[in-house]
This record gives sequence, structure tokens and C-alpha cells, in this order.
Amino acid sequence: MQKEEMNLEEIALAHSLTLEEFENIKEILGRDPNYVEIGIFSAMWSEHCSYKSSKKYLNGFPTKAPWVIQGPGENAGVIDIGDGYAAVFKMESHNHPSFIEPYQGAATGVGGILRDVFTMGARPIANMNSIRFAGIEGDSEIAQKHRFLLRGVVAGIGGYGNCMGVPTIGGETTFEECYAGNNLVNAFTLGLAKSDEIFLGLAEGVGNPVMYVGSKTGRDGLGGAVMSSASFTEDSESKRPTVQVGDPFTEKLLLEACLELFKEDLIIGIQDMGAAGLTSSSFEMAGRSESGMIMHLDKVPAREEGMTPYDFMLSESQERMLICAKKGSEQKIIDIFEKWELDVAVIGEVTNTGNMELFWHGEKCAEVPVQPVSEQAPILDRPVAKPAYLNGIEEIDMSKEFSNQIAFDKLFGDMEVVDKSWVYNQYDSMVQTNTIKGPGSLDGSSIRIKETGKALAMSADCNTRLCYINPELGAAAAVMESGRNVAMTGAVPKAITDCLNFGNPQNPEVMWQFAQSCEGIKSACKELNTPVIGGNVSLYNETNGVGVFPTPSIAMVGVNEDANKVLPSALQEDGNFLYILGDTKSEFGGSLYMKLMFDKVAGVHPEVDFKKELNLWNTVVEANQEGLLKAAKDVNVGGIAVALAKMAVVGNRGVEAAISLEEDRDVFSETLSRAIVEVSPENSEKLEKLCEKKGMVYSKLGLVGGGKISINDIYKDLDSARDTYFNKFKRVIEQDL
Repeated sequence: MQKEEMNLEEIALAHSLTLEEFENIKEILGRDPNYVEIGIFSAMWSEHCSYKSSKKYLNGFPTKAPWVIQGPGENAGVIDIGDGYAAVFKMESHNHPSFIEPYQGAATGVGGILRDVFTMGARPIANMNSIRFAGIEGDSEIAQKHRFLLRGVVAGIGGYGNCMGVPTIGGETTFEECYAGNNLVNAFTLGLAKSDEIFLGLAEGVGNPVMYVGSKTGRDGLGGAVMSSASFTEDSESKRPTVQVGDPFTEKLLLEACLELFKEDLIIGIQDMGAAGLTSSSFEMAGRSESGMIMHLDKVPAREEGMTPYDFMLSESQERMLICAKKGSEQKIIDIFEKWELDVAVIGEVTNTGNMELFWHGEKCAEVPVQPVSEQAPILDRPVAKPAYLNGIEEIDMSKEFSNQIAFDKLFGDMEVVDKSWVYNQYDSMVQTNTIKGPGSLDGSSIRIKETGKALAMSADCNTRLCYINPELGAAAAVMESGRNVAMTGAVPKAITDCLNFGNPQNPEVMWQFAQSCEGIKSACKELNTPVIGGNVSLYNETNGVGVFPTPSIAMVGVNEDANKVLPSALQEDGNFLYILGDTKSEFGGSLYMKLMFDKVAGVHPEVDFKKELNLWNTVVEANQEGLLKAAKDVNVGGIAVALAKMAVVGNRGVEAAISLEEDRDVFSETLSRAIVEVSPENSEKLEKLCEKKGMVYSKLGLVGGGKISINDIYKDLDSARDTYFNKFKRVIEQDL
């Protein structure tokens, strides 16, 4: 089992363990570890699995509310949505694999998050994604590379999600040069379950059998968890073997088999084999239950000849689950999985020793205490330091003037703003026939819950420029933005899952960004009453010393009591009035206007006011419940001008608007906590009264109608604007095909 050409210390270092960790392992075991044991510790103590750099800052997240059934620590979080039903959801990253091999990296990211959800006993009903790349315009090497990555990632997301029959109903695609060496791929899945039929990853009851189900185990993905816990260098291509290979058709069979299994009273717990494969699933199940486990690795179904215990424990082959079954139910479980033409095998049993005992053809090949591996991984208190780039970042000279027309043309044609139908048309958004508000509809997405007549709304958001100039306020703003998009559908925001993407934690400046972002999320979730019910941390998003902007992606889920009252965000009817809710100030820090007109990501972060934000949500939700609104859209990137223009082009209706502002360019200001609403003339007075009752600042913007977009001194023919909005992205992404 030992690698004779290397000594143990060298083997440990090659597995990304530190010498200090290696000494700790020897102390835990009371002896030298063998090769298999080193592999186990390296995977479970990797950043990806143990959160050793981030755990310190995650502990303070608000995680409880009357509607929270399951918070962080399980495969996915669960909230009560009424009528005996629960929403199960989570977001995770597959960043490193998607940079190395974009199709399989993104596909297996989708597969993994789907398994996390249906492992809990839920049928997946909606997917979203948040994907980020460097600029794709032009002929530079980076632009060409990122067009290739984007095409591969989109094909992978669509290829897997479509085969699974789960609609992809929303998401975001953004561009910043900081992602040149590390594109980000964050996948989200939401499932529906009975609120009293949630399954957890437990392994308890001495003598209960441990069963393996799903695909056979191969050597694909070996070292994946460790790879995802390291920065890239020039040789990242050599890491291609660490990327898993997915098979969505097998996963579809696994989904249906698991849902059939859940209808019977046959199991104690179940866990997806994600990062670190059989190692993580077995240790986590035993760790949560404070039990032990015996596993016979020669009984694990194998895809390849000559596989070793090390291979079986560390493989990240896809479409596999570990089950703790009730003793005596083995044959019934075997029958279910064989019916679905899946591999199934009894490979071990639960013990009370507190140890993981691994056997290979009757001989013990490893024995490791569970708790130190799964529940007591090192928690690091890494040094933090405020980044040097923040010195003077707020002092920006904006005295140079541009006409609003020139600025509008530039902003409205930017890749971040234009429609991404080229992307989302590759995703099936209508399968299962419950999608009410899908991709391209602006703001949050909504799906019908047929069983209850309600709707669930969801949105994934993060403005990374805001996070760059002020990580704490930027992360808070991401929670606000995601909640605001949900509220714009008429739903009450209930809870978030997050995916925290940052650079190298060994850099004190990155750890400072991370710590600050966590504080921002804590404050926002506490004040907005939207607890964190799960999430993921992805560190080491850095290549050759260049890290990504702080990117705490936030996915918010909300409940609309009436599926027939889901608000659109596009303009609906000529002659209707438009109102802006909320104050507009001259706030350009981290704005798209600043980036495009002054070539800077800098300035003062817009004001963060949770009371104003919550009041906006409540006002829009109440106005919608009273039937006062025809449409609602939040104001974010590009300000009022871009928000109104988007509403116009997606609704294919002109708009005439005028607003009195401090400065002319404030029409592009990115002040937070604002929305544009469309109201029929007969309801305008009622809306104004509601706003006054709630202390909501409002002003009339203008009217829907006409064949042009007219906003103060900005004029654009509607057809011309629609051509830019709907066709520009396609022209860019396909330019070298």
C-alpha cells in the first residue's frame, strides 16, 4: 500500500497536507498513517471539504426562523412553504473543474447539486446558475479563451439539466477581467418534498447495513477535492484527470430509484458521494451520528480492473449514493435499484467503535477514528489585512462629462446588460410545465407548486464590483439584490443559500475580504429576516497570483401565496403609469457607468439601508396582493435608464419618462433599494396612498407607449434597442465559430 519511492512526509506533502497536519495525523492515530489513510485525511481536511479557513467566519450566520426545517450541515437546506410541503435547496461551486474541462466541469456541477437535493427526499423542480467570465469581446487570447469556456460551460449545464428533466429557470452571466484565470460556475437546485418526509445523512444503529447504490466506481475525479483546494498555475491543463465525468441518464434513474426508496420505510440515512467520494459520504454520515463503520472495499462495484482501496475511497465518480439501511431491508432495497438497472451492494455495517475500519479481501487496510476526520478538522485562524488597493479607492475624479445619450448607448450594449437568450435557450426552462416566470423575463424567476396553488420565486445575484470596493457592504447588497428580485415577483423572501467564491486564503488580504463579506451577509440576513440555510465556500480562485474579486453569490427563495399573482417585470399595456419607488442619489461607486465611462472599479459604495430595503419589498408585495401592479422591476446595474429600457424592450413597448435628478447622469446611478412599477391609471391613486401609508418615497416617471424609449435626454428607437438587446450577445459569442 505504501509508495516506496517516497517517504511518508513526502507523500503527505504531495497530498497538500502540511507537516503540522501530518504530525497531527500521527498523534490522532498513535502511529504512522499508511497511504490510504493519508489520502483520507488529505481529502477530508482539504479546504473544499473541511472549510478550515472559512469556518471561523461562517459560525455567526443567522440560520434559524420558524419556517426553517433544516439549516446548514446537511446535503441541502429546507424551509417550510406551508400546506405540508417544503422547499429544499442549495448552491455549490464547480469552478476549478469548469476551467480545466468546461463541459464536464459544469455538467457534473449540475449533477452534484441535483443529488444534494434529491438525497434529502425532494424531487428537483428548478435549477439556476451563476456563471462569470472575463470579457468575451474582441480577438485577444483571453476573449477567445473565455468564449470557448462560456460555450463549453453552457453546453455542460444544458446537457445535464435537460437530460434530467429539471427546468433551468433563471440565473446570471457576468463579465469582469478578474475572472481571466478562474471562471466561476455556481449551480443551484430547488426541490419539493413533504415537510415531514425529509431524509438526512445519518448512519446509526449498530449492525445496520451500509449499502452502495448508483454507478460503478472508476478512477475519474481522483484528487478532485484537493485540486479544488489549490490555486492554478500554468499547468492547470495537466489536472484534467481530476475532473469527474457525468452521466445524466444514469442520474435520472438514480433519482427515480431514490424517490421510490423514500416511499418505503427502509433506510436510516442517505448521503450523496460528492467531493472526496466514498470517503466524505461515509465519514460525514458516521460523524453526524457519532458512530463507527466497517466497509469492505472489495465489495464496491468497480468500473476498472486493478483498482486499489485508495482508488475506491478517493474516486469522485458520479451518480453514486451511500445508504444506511434498516437491518432486514437489504433485499427490498436491492430489488428497487436492480429494477432501475443500477448497481447496488451491501459493503459494510454501522458499529459503535467510533472508527472507520476498511477491509480489502478480508484484510484491514485502514483504521481511522471518525470524529477527528469529519468533525474536528483543523480550524485555521489565518492572518487578515485590509487590501492595499482600497487606499484611496473612494477618491475618484468624475468631473469629465459625457452626454447621457453616449453613456446610454455604451451601457445598454454592454455584455453584462444585453439579453443572454443564446445561453438560456440551450436550457429547457419549461419541462415539468410549472414555470411561470422563466429566464429572460427580468428579475426573479417563479415556479408553480401545483399541489398547493402557491408559487416559489428565486434569484441568484452578486454585484462583484460592489464587493471589490467594499466587501462588507457589497455582500450585504448581494443579499438585498437577490431578495429584491424575489420581491419583484410578488413573493416574500424567506431564506438564502450562498456560494462564497474568493481568492487564495493564504493571502491575508483575501481573508480580510472574506471576513468582511461574511459580516455583510450576517447583517443583511439578520435585518431582512432571511436566514442562511446552507451554502458552499470556494477558495483558491487564483491563477499565477491573480485572484478573483470577492464573489459571494446569493440565491434567495421566496413564497408567493397565489401562483396566479406572479408579477411580470416587462412593460404590459400602453397608457399605464410608471412610478419609481425609493430615493435616487448620485451614487456611482462600483457602478457600470464608472467602469465603462471612467475605466475604473472604484468609488464610494452606495448607501446600505436595510429598513428601506425591507420597506420596498413589503410595499411591492402588498401592492401586488391588492392587485395594484401590472409589472415591477428593481433598479440595479445601469440605474433607472437601463432598468426602464430593459422593461421596454422585453415588453416590446415604448416608454416616455422624465425624472428630476440632482445631476443629469444620475439616471445611471446605482442607488440601492429602488424599483420601477407599472400601474393602470385607475389604480395610481391607490398605489400612492399605499406608499404614503408605508412611508415609501415615490414619484411618477412617465407613461408606457409609443415606438421609442425616451428617458430625460435619452432617445432610442424601440426596434433598434431590441436588436442590440436581443442579438448582440449572439453575434459576439459566435464570432469565431
